[in-house]
Amino acid sequence: MSADVVNLRQFRKTKVRSEKEAKAEQNRITFGRTKVEKQLTHALNKKAEKTLDQGRLEHPKPE
Repeated sequence: MSADVVNLRQFRKTKVRSEKEAKAEQNRITFGRTKVEKQLTHALNKKAEKTLDQGRLEHPKPE
């Protein structure tokens, strides 16, 4: 029964690298949209809002 020898310094560095990579992947998903994709999303949201407002019986009064 021999145990594997583990270098804790290397283990810690590997763990930190994997955590940084996971955070970078999440950031790429969250913030990695092109300008055109952002504009398209904005335009679709405005169109949906306008369509929804057209069905209102009473329009809100501007303040």
